[in-house]
Amino acid sequence: MIRASAEQPPAWLRPATDYGPLVLFLLAYLLSGLMAATATIIVASLVTAGLAWLIERRVPIMPLITAAVVSIFGGLTLWLHDETFIKMKPTIVQAVFGCILLAALASGRPLLKRLLGQVMPAMSDAGWRQLTLRYALFFFAMALLNELVWRTQTTDVWVTFKVFGIMALTVVFIMAQIPFINRHAVPEAEPSPGVPPER
Repeated sequence: MIRASAEQPPAWLRPATDYGPLVLFLLAYLLSGLMAATATIIVASLVTAGLAWLIERRVPIMPLITAAVVSIFGGLTLWLHDETFIKMKPTIVQAVFGCILLAALASGRPLLKRLLGQVMPAMSDAGWRQLTLRYALFFFAMALLNELVWRTQTTDVWVTFKVFGIMALTVVFIMAQIPFINRHAVPEAEPSPGVPPER
């Protein structure tokens, strides 16, 4: 069995977990339609979550929630042969992420710091709280936008929005937070004179 340390997972694991199911969903939709794409994304989400657990012995919370919601709403779509459920899936996922961030923020534990603290510059606690709130509001806005798109547009437009639109808007949002992150960055402590830095 392939195994990697929890500290250094393989570089391909995160992209495969985040984007693999989405790519397969698009390919299946283009080849066979929404029902086949729904079955494909259910299987792909469960496989990538299982792969993450086999390699890291843990599944990150966002892919885990996504796999659970995909399985439930995708399963309802296939069982009832009703596209509504799979189209609502992004709404539910985004709303759940927003609620989790707000609940953690209300409890005094900005979850975003735990999730992103190792890949972002150190920030003040106030900065993490404000960034967590921004992410929560972004997730709620994306949930509302998905509702607007699937209820008013064709399935082709919704699939394009799901695969490309959500990703593009997420990248734009993240890039827009860089000035805020830089303003709240905390300089790393410099070593005292005469004390060698840790190796």
